[in-house]
Amino acid sequence: MSIYIEILSGILIILGSIFVLISASGLLKMPDLYMRTSVTTKASTIGVGMVLLGTAVYFEDLGIYARAILIIIFIFMTAPIGSHLIGRAGFLDKVELWKGTIVNELEDKYSEDKKTLK
Repeated sequence: MSIYIEILSGILIILGSIFVLISASGLLKMPDLYMRTSVTTKASTIGVGMVLLGTAVYFEDLGIYARAILIIIFIFMTAPIGSHLIGRAGFLDKVELWKGTIVNELEDKYSEDKKTLK
């Protein structure tokens, strides 16, 4: 194994770990549910993708590359949808917005049954 492959793999894994750490700190620092889901989804999706890519580069195997790419695609497709659904459920259950929120674009958008837009 080439030293350059090990260095590249290490850099990707360390950068991915930093993104996951940023995601975890955002979970603790953000003031409300909506900001927390936004921060954690973006940072953790990129972080996990970089860790998987670094692992695939390290092992230099076509099967591992294929699996890592498929997992990354799956995460990039499902994480934003899950985050959106968590935010929507929180909004429909009337989870309070942060007191510093200026605009609430969904305030009068849902009907009384909470399932359909007006």
